[in-house]
Amino acid sequence: MPLLAATNIRHSYGNTVILDGCSLSVEAGDRIGIVGRNGTGKTTFLKIMAGAFKPDSGDVATARGCRAGYLSQDPVLDPEETLRGAAEGAFAELHRLHQQLDRVYHDMAEATGEALDKLMKVQMRLEAEMEAAGGYAVEHRIEETLHGLGLEDKFFNVKVRDLSGGQKGRLALSRLLLEQPDVLLLDEPTNHLDIDGVLWLERFLREEFRGAVVMISHDRYLLNHVVSKIVEVENGRLIDYPGNYAAFRETRALRRLTMMRAYENQQDKFRQEEAFIRKYKAGQRAAQAQGRLARLEREKRDSTLERPVELAELELKLPEAERSGDIVALARGVSKAYAEDSEHPKVLFKGLDVTISRGERWGVIGPNGAGKSTLVRCLLGETPADAGTVKLGANLRTAYFRQNQDFPDLSLTVYEYLQKVMKKENPHREVREQEARNLAGAFLFSGDEQTRDLGTLSGGERTRAVLAGLLCSGKNLLILDEPTNHLDISSAERLEDMLALPIEETSEQPGREGGPFEHTLILISHDRAFIDACCNRLLVLDGKGNCEVFTGNYSAWHEREEARRKAAADAEAQAKRQRERDEQDRKRRETEQKAAQASKATNTPPGKQGGKQGAGPGGKTAGKQGPSSTSTNALERLKTEQLEEKIQKIESRIRAIDASMSDPDVYRDNRKMSQLGDERSKLVADLEPLEFEWMRRAESN
Repeated sequence: MPLLAATNIRHSYGNTVILDGCSLSVEAGDRIGIVGRNGTGKTTFLKIMAGAFKPDSGDVATARGCRAGYLSQDPVLDPEETLRGAAEGAFAELHRLHQQLDRVYHDMAEATGEALDKLMKVQMRLEAEMEAAGGYAVEHRIEETLHGLGLEDKFFNVKVRDLSGGQKGRLALSRLLLEQPDVLLLDEPTNHLDIDGVLWLERFLREEFRGAVVMISHDRYLLNHVVSKIVEVENGRLIDYPGNYAAFRETRALRRLTMMRAYENQQDKFRQEEAFIRKYKAGQRAAQAQGRLARLEREKRDSTLERPVELAELELKLPEAERSGDIVALARGVSKAYAEDSEHPKVLFKGLDVTISRGERWGVIGPNGAGKSTLVRCLLGETPADAGTVKLGANLRTAYFRQNQDFPDLSLTVYEYLQKVMKKENPHREVREQEARNLAGAFLFSGDEQTRDLGTLSGGERTRAVLAGLLCSGKNLLILDEPTNHLDISSAERLEDMLALPIEETSEQPGREGGPFEHTLILISHDRAFIDACCNRLLVLDGKGNCEVFTGNYSAWHEREEARRKAAADAEAQAKRQRERDEQDRKRRETEQKAAQASKATNTPPGKQGGKQGAGPGGKTAGKQGPSSTSTNALERLKTEQLEEKIQKIESRIRAIDASMSDPDVYRDNRKMSQLGDERSKLVADLEPLEFEWMRRAESN
């Protein structure tokens, strides 16, 4: 039985049918990616599956006991909670169990006999439930998740109302992941994440989360590495494709080629029939022509194939740009910082040396807030550097797409805006309307969309129009700051086609041609696929004031970083093993020292201490070292019930620590493991004299 199933979902906005008979079944362990052009109904369908939206018709069924968690693009959070408090809200049930267990421990301190036995059973049940709900690893899990998604400790006590929109989005994702629902419904989970955050989420969904996942995403690498099925929303319907996003692209291309051939064959048949009917409709074969006309009209009504939705082929020649100098930008010893407060300036980058030459493609990557946009503005001379020098090359004509882009006259239609830009950049030649329409078509504005006013377009559509205008402006330096933020996958791939590097014959895609843009590019982006396709050099900021110049694309840099992380992890694991060996040696020496001291205090040979006269190594207490006389006197004053209670509490805590230390989230945290190990060692040391005294009393009876 599926965990979650939507059946025959139909929904309209006004007269526009968005979803028409859509069905999707989510089984345990499924990893499903939902893709499609903006406005096709992806978010609407996900909201309906989450129960946040009621369709015009159709049903959504959830298996008994199944919990579905939905990440909205506009999360609702309590503005008065702190960031950490909001994240901890994911463990409300665990907090309740903790409180119950504390009350049980309190009652056990006073209970004896049958009452104590009952409380011990309650304790065991609560501990089992707590382990299932996250056990003692909660604190670590909260910190790991918040840190993984880029939320630093300094924000933990900040009220939700004072967080930025991006921080709220990451907090909502953190809380949902901590809740561990059976089905995750994620709507653009990477919207506010930098590359490190996306990588963390990718690893979490692939390696740790065991539930089902249904997500809408424009991150192609995330879809490649996490999902095993793609569902495309097209013309109000859902079309399933097995495999990840790369397999989907290949299968869809073959499917659409087959559909186009079938469509064209049917159209050829229709044209032949129409030619026959025109030729013989008024002659001896008029009756036959009339019969064929009726049959043709029936076939057109009942079985006409739809023309498959096709992305226009890229056939675009960009205007020639003036040749720039060989050196586009030269930076030496450039540094920049800003004051977070009066005493602690935040260093964005320091001592940066970089040379950008004509025709090179540079990607700028790093965490949110690392200073990527500031770095580019320093290189352009828009923002003064604190130290160092920057020189720009000759004959530079710069087109700059900013994150907070100023949009043009919104009363213009798409093609009118593009025609106006082209005329402005080419004042000495006539720019025909068809040229502007061709450019609009290359950026996926088809038919009536080209005559829509810019003011009626969505944010992504307007971004596409502005990017088309920048590319047709004949500039020799193109700077793009997060250009794909509001683009769907098809639009991002189209822009990528325009800017793509030529790929050598030795690559995995031999013979692929580069895009029509052949000049210098500086790209700030978190889109790993986009950076790989367009950039062969990187400026990497780490958010700690360092900036590295790397020759190669993102995948090459990431491969190197993963090798470094693995080497560091191996070194740490080796160091940990050495620390554990050292700790074992220390405990052995302490045990031997305690045994010697106990033997000296009682003037009894160590091998005889703690056992009955004549007990050998195989006796009940063989090898058990007795406590000092001082501790023995203190323990002798305890009642047997109190002694058993103390033993029970310590053993219970040791079991809880052992369970926590077997948790993958804990044993990967060296600091937490060390703390738990120290606590366990102390408890074992405390338990030893208690057990010795209990056994002494048992043997004397």
